Amino acid sequence: MSSINISLPESMKAFVEEQVAQGGYSSVSEYLQELITQDQKRKMQEHIEELLIAGLESGETIEVNDEWWQQKRTHLINQLHQEKQ
Repeated sequence: MSSINISLPESMKAFVEEQVAQGGYSSVSEYLQELITQDQKRKMQEHIEELLIAGLESGETIEVNDEWWQQKRTHLINQLHQEKQ
């Protein structure tokens, strides 16, 4: 694992140390890793939502019902079986 050095104002340093102590983190590094992981997840979720909206706004509207889902599952399963051969 590589390391990084950051400079924080004293008030932020105190806040981080308090979060480590109260949050049950073993170190400042663990706390910061958790914050970064949360940010990565948030950005990925935003990206997925953008893709979903783009998909909804593209093409002709179709009705998605149980029959549609069954056909989609069958199609995907068939694709997987073909890729394995």
